Amino acid sequence: MTTQQTRFTEVSENGHRTREQPVGELVQQASRQLSELVRAEMQLARAEMAQKGRRYGKGGGMFGGAGLFGFLMLQAGVAAAIAGLAVPLPVWAAALIVTGVLGLIAAVLAMTGRQQFKKAAPPSPQQAIANVKADVAEIKGSTHR
Repeated sequence: MTTQQTRFTEVSENGHRTREQPVGELVQQASRQLSELVRAEMQLARAEMAQKGRRYGKGGGMFGGAGLFGFLMLQAGVAAAIAGLAVPLPVWAAALIVTGVLGLIAAVLAMTGRQQFKKAAPPSPQQAIANVKADVAEIKGSTHR
């Protein structure tokens, strides 16, 4: 009995034969390329999730700052109300100005934090998922030829 090994001939773009490769070698090469592709996609997903994590962290920090300044605004508002009752105008007017400034700071921090959350959403690696879907479609398309 003789064993016959199936071979495929590589043909370059200009139509010249380059070399013949056994099927086993081609399958091994495809397997190696597929594992390299999966590793690269996993690295992309890891990098994308790290970037989104940083954005969520920044957004959370901004909301924390907004909460702090909102609390200070409430304290200043209480102080303004007390001062307004104690002395007719000058003391409470100053306290209201401070309250307004703190409120403005809280609003700016809240808006900035909201923008950071919007940039980070959704919390899944969208680019990596899209690349994997494209890779699967390409592999399926090339196997049907």
